[in-house]
Amino acid sequence: MSDTEITALRAKLAARPRSDDYRQRRRDIDARGLTYGLAADVGVEPVNANGIGAEWTATPNDARDAALLYLHGGGYVIGSLDSHRHLVAAAGRAAGIAALALDYRLAPEHPFPAAVDDAVAGYRFLLGRGIRPDRVAIAGDSAGGGLVVAAMLAIRDAGLAQPGCGWCISPWVDMEAIGETMTSRAAADPTVQRAGILDMAKMYLNGANPRAPLAAPIYGDLDGLAPLLIQVGACETLLDDALRLAGVAGAADVRVDLQIWPEMIHVWHLFHPELKAGQRAIEAGCTFIRSMLG
Repeated sequence: MSDTEITALRAKLAARPRSDDYRQRRRDIDARGLTYGLAADVGVEPVNANGIGAEWTATPNDARDAALLYLHGGGYVIGSLDSHRHLVAAAGRAAGIAALALDYRLAPEHPFPAAVDDAVAGYRFLLGRGIRPDRVAIAGDSAGGGLVVAAMLAIRDAGLAQPGCGWCISPWVDMEAIGETMTSRAAADPTVQRAGILDMAKMYLNGANPRAPLAAPIYGDLDGLAPLLIQVGACETLLDDALRLAGVAGAADVRVDLQIWPEMIHVWHLFHPELKAGQRAIEAGCTFIRSMLG
């Protein structure tokens, strides 16, 4: 049976005006995120995480000896604490741990590898607070989902212990947009298309190799990475990105849980206040986190 909520949401998103100016798109995504608000019991605390802007969100019963490090989506060009606060708060609540959302630097002002450097700095910040690596989960959506894996690679290469796990929501890991579903799912996806992907990749890479592993982790050696959960919607143009990431990680002996959600669109979790499947996906992601962190 078709999900009537996702049908209505797809129509709303397809009708939404979209600016060609990334600065306006930053304002738009932030405004949309703020309309959802937060529950009264969610505390928000701004913090400087080793020079990176960030904020804690937590509910009264959240464990403080563990943390969810969240890396927002937006093609490395848009997105912020404001656009994703409602999702981060819901994920922290479902996982039962405090969540640290990172306001990493964006392109084109700060191109690759600034976002990766900031993600590692945020991880070091948590370790510096005495949180054990195996009590940290790193999560992110879209570009942030790819950044989860890039950060784990950089963490490994820096000689640091891996986090307990990574949670990749609709991950973008192909800077060249060559996945088969970029075409086959184009009519079904109301938000992500090849032209937009390539435009953001150009701003982010700023001339760097589009197959550099820290930009496109499907071209990296993922040996030794912590377990990954990959969630993707069946209607996404980025479906193939998730499939290829799961294959590369699995071939490197990384434990991978791949979930393909029927009818769902790009980062449907963001719409959890109006989409029950979004809340269910958040709960599924955090069930994985709890099982990995112990």
